[in-house]
Amino acid sequence: MSDLYIGLMSGTSLDGVDGVLADFAGGAIQTLGAAFVPFPAELRAELMALQSATSNEIEREALAANGLAAAYARCADELVAKAPGRVAAVCVHGQTIRHRPELGFTRQTNNPALVAELTGIDVIADFRSRDVAAGGQGAPLVPAFHQAQFGHPGQTRAVVNVGGIANISVLHADGRVSGYDTGPGNVLMDLWIARHQGAAYDAGGAWAASGQVQPDLLAALLRAPYFALPAPKSTGRDLFHAAWLDTQLAPFPRRAAADVQATLTRLTAVTIADGIRKETDQPAAVYVCGGGAYNATLLQELAAALGGNVPVQSTDVLGVAPNRVEALAFAWLGHRFSKRQAGNLPAVTGAKGLRILGALYPA
Repeated sequence: MSDLYIGLMSGTSLDGVDGVLADFAGGAIQTLGAAFVPFPAELRAELMALQSATSNEIEREALAANGLAAAYARCADELVAKAPGRVAAVCVHGQTIRHRPELGFTRQTNNPALVAELTGIDVIADFRSRDVAAGGQGAPLVPAFHQAQFGHPGQTRAVVNVGGIANISVLHADGRVSGYDTGPGNVLMDLWIARHQGAAYDAGGAWAASGQVQPDLLAALLRAPYFALPAPKSTGRDLFHAAWLDTQLAPFPRRAAADVQATLTRLTAVTIADGIRKETDQPAAVYVCGGGAYNATLLQELAAALGGNVPVQSTDVLGVAPNRVEALAFAWLGHRFSKRQAGNLPAVTGAKGLRILGALYPA
């Protein structure tokens, strides 16, 4: 059987599909190629609308899933063209539109049957639902991959994924792995700059750097009940969305927009740092992936929140570009599924035990 797998990820930032072509021959993890397919504006708008209750949801979700499948297939086709041999499977996460593990479900919109039809390749999808069925959060699923890719015997490291939502993986020196969603990653910063400047994100954190953090606003934001919840825990746009932000800002009128952006950036940094400190006193280093790794202001804030004595670097220094890590993680999870090996970590998700994650849609 081929050891080539394609991993596809579209996350809470809703910008498009990140894809990687990975080779797992001999037990190693090697990235052979990468691709990105942006979402058409109308698809992004529809996926954003589906994040909350709306009219005619069943039909609208089904049509959005078809649009997603087409984007996934385009990204997969680009990667197949780079493959030195037959690709065993396309491993696709789907687009989260609801995440309510406390109610026993998580919803990743997708049409994996259509992806299989369009690509002519086996598709592995639906990675989260088995963990939820076993009493887990279904997220984060990346810590097991982080351990496989970035773990270092005898050294405690933290890996931070900053997409729309931020999650941490603490890779302990003794081999244990802990982690969870810490709260907002880019989601609130992206909402705020889109509203005030029409930009999709704060490039390099330049706008945040032009503002001043508002301590009273930050203190109010940090009172959100989610931050005090014990692990295991996970979250998404179900909680941290535009209406939530507006409610938090209502008691603080006439604050400069740049100052709010600076405060939201620090909120992300402080909650990540708090999460890491709850798991380990002194990590040897913190490695950041996801879109947030390209936000220099956020990385500076995170380093400061950790006390200034812990190196904070991009996963680039470990050989994996920050925007490829999550897609590579789902290629790894798909490979695990093919070998009928567990992909979750019960200590992270809270599931009753190890579970094989995913469902197969044959070509």
